[in-house]
Amino acid sequence: MFKNFDELRKRVVQSLVEAGVIKRRIVAEALLRVPREEFIPEAYRDSAYVDSPIPIGYGQTTSALHMVAWMCEAAELKPGDKVLEVGGGCGYMAAVYAEIVAPRDCEVKGHVYTIEIIEGLAKRAEENLRRLGYHDRVTVIRGDGSLGYSNAAPYDAIIVTAASPGVPKPLKEQLKVGGRLVIPVGTPYYFQQLTLVRRTGENEYEEVELGGCVFVPLRGKYGWNRD
Repeated sequence: MFKNFDELRKRVVQSLVEAGVIKRRIVAEALLRVPREEFIPEAYRDSAYVDSPIPIGYGQTTSALHMVAWMCEAAELKPGDKVLEVGGGCGYMAAVYAEIVAPRDCEVKGHVYTIEIIEGLAKRAEENLRRLGYHDRVTVIRGDGSLGYSNAAPYDAIIVTAASPGVPKPLKEQLKVGGRLVIPVGTPYYFQQLTLVRRTGENEYEEVELGGCVFVPLRGKYGWNRD
């Protein structure tokens, strides 16, 4: 049956606004601009605007829509920000970030660097982002995201979309002073705390627990699967 994805997208964004998950207009507008159905596997396309994680292959998922919004709000993304995403997946979340930090209708342009450890997903993300016109605002890197991406550091914001046993030191070090790191910390597949780390000085950080969440495990040197 034909689905009107534009209408479904509007409805779910409106529901997140009414629930208080989306607090800023710029976040709502970003979610409205990005066609989630174009990033996920064909088999799940009809469920693109169900507010739940969706499998994207390789044992991974793309986050539920409320979590995407929550992380954007927690990271305080704004036009001009340089953002690192750890766990790029299919590229959907990077596109949402790009619509906030480098919107087409804004002279101030930030950039998103998204790093993915699984080669097949990194390739898919790059293909999706290029096909949908985000290649000038998003750079896809295949590598160990738990180490960050020092080539483009420091960052205004770092968002980690996988559960970590702790806050990786390299990610903290790659924040600008005043920068924000949002990361799920806790046991894989079970309860985790979405944690906000703010760099307040050269060697000073503040950490705040924002609430419970569930993510797949972070892979890499500072993750659960150290491969």
